[in-house]
Amino acid sequence: MSAQFQEAPRIRQMLLTDLDAVIAIEREVFLCPWTPGNFCDSINSGYYCYVLEDSVNYISGYGVMTIALDEAHILTLSIAVGSQRKGCGKILLQHFIHVASKHHMRSIFLEVRTSNLDAARLYERLGFRRIGVRKEYYPAMSRREDAVVMELIL
Repeated sequence: MSAQFQEAPRIRQMLLTDLDAVIAIEREVFLCPWTPGNFCDSINSGYYCYVLEDSVNYISGYGVMTIALDEAHILTLSIAVGSQRKGCGKILLQHFIHVASKHHMRSIFLEVRTSNLDAARLYERLGFRRIGVRKEYYPAMSRREDAVVMELIL
């Protein structure tokens, strides 16, 4: 029996050349995905844009965060369907928490669909707490869906 060594995924800055892979995940995961222009604007504006990739450079997740004054806001964070429930979301989220802490932010905010219970549980396990609801924030199939606003005090 041979043991197989598996390298931990690495996080690096998102590049414009990553957008095809990022958009493929975005379209796989979200009903109303961001456009390539949204990601280009985020990169060009100096937002904190990162990808999570494995040892063969397969991008399995990404996220975008802004920092202003003493608050950070995670605008989007997603993991490819085939990489979900493997700890990738936790790794990426912990990276954003580290970046915000390094920049002396007071807190991090994010929104999550009320139906996305797995993501909400992950955020809560990492210390985020529910602080409000944005009514009809997200597009849905036949209506709009509320977002739970969550905050992590650093």
